[in-house]
Amino acid sequence: MIIARIEALISGADMNEALKRATAYENDGADAILIIRCTVYFIRSMKSQKLKILVIGGSGMVGYSLVKFLLKNNHDVYFTYNKKIIENPNSIFLDIMDKNMTEKIISKFKPNIVINCAALTSVDLCETNHELAEKLNIEGTQNIVSACIENSCKLIQISTSYVFDGKKSLYSETDEALGATYYGITKMRGEEIIKNSQLKYLILRTDQPYGLTEKWQKTNSVLRVINNLKINDSLNEIEDWYNTPTYLEDFVTATNALILKESVGIFHIVGPDFINRLEWAKIIASVFCLDENKINSANSSSLNLPAKRANIRISNKKLENEIGIKMKGVKEGAEDMLFFLKLASKTPTD
Repeated sequence: MIIARIEALISGADMNEALKRATAYENDGADAILIIRCTVYFIRSMKSQKLKILVIGGSGMVGYSLVKFLLKNNHDVYFTYNKKIIENPNSIFLDIMDKNMTEKIISKFKPNIVINCAALTSVDLCETNHELAEKLNIEGTQNIVSACIENSCKLIQISTSYVFDGKKSLYSETDEALGATYYGITKMRGEEIIKNSQLKYLILRTDQPYGLTEKWQKTNSVLRVINNLKINDSLNEIEDWYNTPTYLEDFVTATNALILKESVGIFHIVGPDFINRLEWAKIIASVFCLDENKINSANSSSLNLPAKRANIRISNKKLENEIGIKMKGVKEGAEDMLFFLKLASKTPTD
């Protein structure tokens, strides 16, 4: 188990870092075989095809995770930010609602691949501000598509399970998209623009991404539960919201695998579990040794939110068949997060 996790952890890391991280677990039963496997894994990653990639929306949780992972896997990576300024020579400000700016930046970098992580993802804000949702999720996507056409770039669009309406028990990539919220409708229309563009593209639909984040980023469902259980006496979790949660490390690993395989089309990058927020929170509490008795059941009707959430389950079978990677469930994902936190505390800093 430790060997498998170390292999996943040091994917694309430099040689010194790989060996340092491997030896950090010598006292937990790891031996020379572990270090050899880490080295082999590193060499294998260095043989990957090097591509120039521009990540739009690269300061957010998903975007920045992609930036870090793609850099470690030997790609030439640039990224854009919007509200959060990132001091990095490979980063640049971009407002995708500005057509000229979008075309100028994509023309400047001339990437092989553009990954669009930028979107208005607040389901409730999209419901109350249709104009802003359309400008970001539809017009912004059109601006990126136009620039990609001009520069012959492949486009990877990060999308969502919300393009479906939740009336079926399980959705595959071939099912018709009929969004039930305005967020879902705008993301669906963004997908349609891409599919009709004649570009080489990947549309990657995901749901409830979670994992360790940077200090400046928004929280996610797992971190929110952990933090609340540590500092508060009680936590209300919704019993009637179901999701197919996606571990960030798996998401970026799968995305890179699809890139290297030169896959095209639509893929669902999600975990295997379809679970409500209440049960998910209890699993998190158990893994992180927190008091699950603090967790109370609540119904979404008590929140009086503008957008009614549909319970949408999307299948990842096409993804697993394409790249042979098995996505982690919520328990395994939480255990991996705990592993990374423990490893970080053991790894010496220079």
